[in-house]
Amino acid sequence: MDYDRALAAAIDRLHEEGRYRTFIDIERRKGQFPNAVWKKPDGTEQDITVWCGNDYLGMGQHPVVLGAMHDALDATGAGSGGTRNISGTTVYHKALEGELADLHGKEAALVFTSAYIANDATLSTLPRLFPGLIIYSDELNHASMIEGIRRNGGAKRIFRHNDLAHLRELLEADDPAAPKLIAFESVYSMDGDFGPIEALVELAEEFGALTYLDEVHAVGMYGPRGGGVSEQLGIAHRVDIINGTLGKAFGVMGGYIAASARMCDAVRSYAPGFIFTTSIPPAVAAGAAASVRHLKTDQALRDLQQERAAVLKLRLKGLGLPIIDHGSHIVPVIVGDPVHTKKISDMLLSEFGIYVQPINFPTVPRGTERLRFTPSPVHDPKMMDALVHAMDALWSHCALNRAELAG
Repeated sequence: MDYDRALAAAIDRLHEEGRYRTFIDIERRKGQFPNAVWKKPDGTEQDITVWCGNDYLGMGQHPVVLGAMHDALDATGAGSGGTRNISGTTVYHKALEGELADLHGKEAALVFTSAYIANDATLSTLPRLFPGLIIYSDELNHASMIEGIRRNGGAKRIFRHNDLAHLRELLEADDPAAPKLIAFESVYSMDGDFGPIEALVELAEEFGALTYLDEVHAVGMYGPRGGGVSEQLGIAHRVDIINGTLGKAFGVMGGYIAASARMCDAVRSYAPGFIFTTSIPPAVAAGAAASVRHLKTDQALRDLQQERAAVLKLRLKGLGLPIIDHGSHIVPVIVGDPVHTKKISDMLLSEFGIYVQPINFPTVPRGTERLRFTPSPVHDPKMMDALVHAMDALWSHCALNRAELAG
């Protein structure tokens, strides 16, 4: 086989479909987020404003976080030294897990190198802990959840997105004595809609199932202490396993689960994705712990972020653009064609200094390609004016339909 030719053909297909992913070189500068510098291929530079980052609250630049990381770096050095079970557990990791357990009102938490790994490792391990486990998964769950469920070798059932009646049908069709787990999200990142968490928990309790909730796009953002939508609803204590990230609202990197002490101990002891992976550096753990601790009391920052998102949605709706609005902090604008989506993204960057990556298949279904804006508290009114003006001009330039709102 001509392997190089096969690789070239695979890449060419992406170009032909208009969904080849292009990365640009960005230099973030301390204290200036969301402003950054685009290092162009020709060696020149352009000032840009980042509108698609997941550092939702700007905590990646917060003095509390940076100070904690500097202190830990000076005290311990760069790396963790190994996997958690050999030499990679430090006082910083334990302190972070304590903060996370407290955040979600759980007995324990377990930190992974990313929320993707936390989902994959946990969901692929649970059937070993509960032989015969059946996992019921929302069809729009994140790729990391899908992969973990696929790899575990156990039984799985996929229910239509947020469709409680369909889920009930699936639960009723299975052996009442079989162990069960329902996996779902609080905020679905591409449409920005919410999962019916309370109703899902009630169904799980009725059928004797465990619950697994991905709060990745909600931790730090919702609830009186940033514990996510489950905290906001007052039902976190009824969710068995909560997954979260340290790389979005908390501004650093890493992922975790929070659950009972016994559940965390079992996953820690059985999950290859935890056992055989070098732990996050102490400085990262220290920064994450500082961020979690700070956001437990900074409601004003959460409020300002929600306000910015609401204003941006209102202004884009005023232009007649097809946005999806489910009341969350995520602002998707549907373009519906991969070529047009990439063209608008490129023109926003080159002509207006606005950086937002196109979202194409397979991340979203074909025909729903979009630009996904994530306003933060530090996107000021002047930046928003520039974005709205640019979108108005480019939408007309590309002759796209303004007639219907997407939702």
